[in-house]
Amino acid sequence: MTYIVSIDQGTTSTRAIVFDARGTVVASGQFEHRQHFPEPGWVEHDPLEIWENVREAVGFAMAKASVTRHDVAAVGITNQRETAVVWDPATGEPAYNAVVWQDTRTQPAIDELTERHGRDAFVQTTGLPLDAYFSASKFRWILDHVEDGQARAERGELLCGTIDSWVLWNLTGGPQGGVHATDVTNASRTLLMDLRTRDWSDEMLEVFGLPRACLPEIRRSSDAFGRAAQSSLLREVPITGVLGDQQAATFGQAAFREGESKNTYGTGNFVLLNTGGEPVFSDNGLITTVAYELDSGELAYALEGSIAVTGSLVQWLRDSLGIIASAAEVETLARRVDDAGGVVLVPAFSGLLAPHWRPDARGALLGITRFTTHDHIARAALEAVAWQSREVLDAMVADTGVPLTELKVDGGMVVNDLLMQVQADALGVPVVRPEVSETTALGAAYAAGLAVGFWSGLDELRELWREGRRWEPALGEEQREAELAQWRKGVDRSLGWVSSPYPPTPADVRLSARTSLPTRSPADRR
Repeated sequence: MTYIVSIDQGTTSTRAIVFDARGTVVASGQFEHRQHFPEPGWVEHDPLEIWENVREAVGFAMAKASVTRHDVAAVGITNQRETAVVWDPATGEPAYNAVVWQDTRTQPAIDELTERHGRDAFVQTTGLPLDAYFSASKFRWILDHVEDGQARAERGELLCGTIDSWVLWNLTGGPQGGVHATDVTNASRTLLMDLRTRDWSDEMLEVFGLPRACLPEIRRSSDAFGRAAQSSLLREVPITGVLGDQQAATFGQAAFREGESKNTYGTGNFVLLNTGGEPVFSDNGLITTVAYELDSGELAYALEGSIAVTGSLVQWLRDSLGIIASAAEVETLARRVDDAGGVVLVPAFSGLLAPHWRPDARGALLGITRFTTHDHIARAALEAVAWQSREVLDAMVADTGVPLTELKVDGGMVVNDLLMQVQADALGVPVVRPEVSETTALGAAYAAGLAVGFWSGLDELRELWREGRRWEPALGEEQREAELAQWRKGVDRSLGWVSSPYPPTPADVRLSARTSLPTRSPADRR
């Protein structure tokens, strides 16, 4: 058995990648799924479409690699975090669409809890502030808006989980004995897990009124989760690795030592800094999370800065403004100008996450003159990605006192060479892209492989990391600080734009399980 199959279920698509023992991509399959926006601030996915895409991606990748289940040592799963799914274990049918991590419909409930307890009341327990970003309030909303949701969850007739749990349950048999489990990294994003015990917190379950019976078992990131069902192309192959996508990318970047970090450029940006075996709490707007826990007993925590809109900003330029026809064109446009011509684009489409945590912020396009063109707006979009990352990294330096010497990067946007140069200029330190840029899927593969002895340990994985390209800063310090000051001025203008961003849903807007999911055939879902 010479390969590991990694399932990477992301915000906009699902990929399956076959890796060899050197951590090299042998073959991959990828399928996009639809984004549903039923109300302002609402973002949903169809869980059934996602599961179909998982199966198709795995089949495509294995066929392309000419690999059968007999060649596969283990399966790893990585996933978009915080996205909440509730489903009926007897039928396998979702009770409602998946409520996506970007969704902010539960802000009124969070505001009520914040007024009652304080925004940071549970940080020492969970590592997280009270925010609609995390899964707990999403579970609560779904149970409140499906028929008899709470009672069914208390009886175990509805299961709640993040996307990893949904994929794992289906992959291990679904209604025919599927395993309902998650790992510590995903559980640490729910606002329900105690960081130190790494189990569900009774206090947090009471705060959100969620029954333990509906929640998955929390396991280590590298563990024997179960085996693929007989109906799967992977039948009987062990599933031994599960990591939330940003922790998986950190693992794939071999950031195993305290003080090592990475920045992933995807739908949003996520900066993680390994803080070692004890949780470190931020004074500068970062959150505390579990980086990984292995079956060998090795455990690491991390500080994280989450940025909601980066890659999705390019999608907005394409799909909403129509100034580009494909994501790659943003670099072409941006290269036509030397700078953004004084334009600042703050993509606070549904508020700002780290380090600001301001749900009242809204997107702002500032500094426009008759001179402004599509090229300047494209350049401003790339600069927005870089400056948001700079703010998070500044917060990490302030929290730890350790200066940044270089930044390891990964994710879909790192193919944009201009963005990488802009990022190096914004930081004043080198930006380094690995040879294998699929670090999220690679991290899940690493976790799975460690559990079955496919790799011997972290030292071997560290030796597999190879530098692909490096960008050195080319901007002077004085100009860098002037541009940073302009960016901060733009952020200030975006704050407080709405006083009550998401009013409560009317009591009569209650959707039954039968009517809440899009009704279309399996063929349509493709």
